[in-house]
Amino acid sequence: MSISPKNVLNKNKNLNKRVNVDKINLENVTIDDLRFNGKNYKEYINLQSLLENISACQISDAYNALFKRSGTIQSIKPINNQKVWGSIFTAETDCDDWGTSALAIDMAKDGDILFFKVNGEDKAIWGELASSCAKDNGIKATVIHGSARDLDALLYMDYPVFASNFCPNAGSPLGLGSLNEPIEVEGMKIKPGDFLFADESGIVVIPQELFGQVMNQSLLVKIKESGIIEDISNGRTLAEIVGLK
Repeated sequence: MSISPKNVLNKNKNLNKRVNVDKINLENVTIDDLRFNGKNYKEYINLQSLLENISACQISDAYNALFKRSGTIQSIKPINNQKVWGSIFTAETDCDDWGTSALAIDMAKDGDILFFKVNGEDKAIWGELASSCAKDNGIKATVIHGSARDLDALLYMDYPVFASNFCPNAGSPLGLGSLNEPIEVEGMKIKPGDFLFADESGIVVIPQELFGQVMNQSLLVKIKESGIIEDISNGRTLAEIVGLK
């Protein structure tokens, strides 16, 4: 395969470069800018600079400010307290079918986050082996409205897992679930390609068509809160800052 000048330039891009929060520019940013495609260097770097410095709480506040929605699913909690963000690959199955998890791992793209809707929590559809395989395939994390297992391993793995429950038992490799189709979890409609941000506080899902607006609002929330923290360090009280005194 021949190497063009464009290929050389792309390889020399510093994808680890970061911009100070007060200098971040998210103009024209879309959910596609979560991945560097060779042409979106500015958008990619500015977006990564924001996402590395904000929290699920701040994104939820931004989404609520714009659309009166929290984006959260309260029952899903962090298993190993790691931070992650990316595009969602959906799957739906029964709790006795961990085979659908294996199929999802093979079908998802590098950089995706697997989001499982599981009908029941009596059996786990995810554990140590699935996490190891998913990480090797470039998948960023797994979110389960259902049960995970192997917490003795997951707690120490460099692979984020979020779930609504956990248990030691599993089902069978049936592979009877659906993949990459819209799902509904606790009244929230989730489409393949929607954005997920998750950390120690929980998960937030943002529809892909609203991504740019929510990211810009999240930047404003981050800047405002940074100013409040600076005011507190300079001696003002929180009650004074919010106008209660």
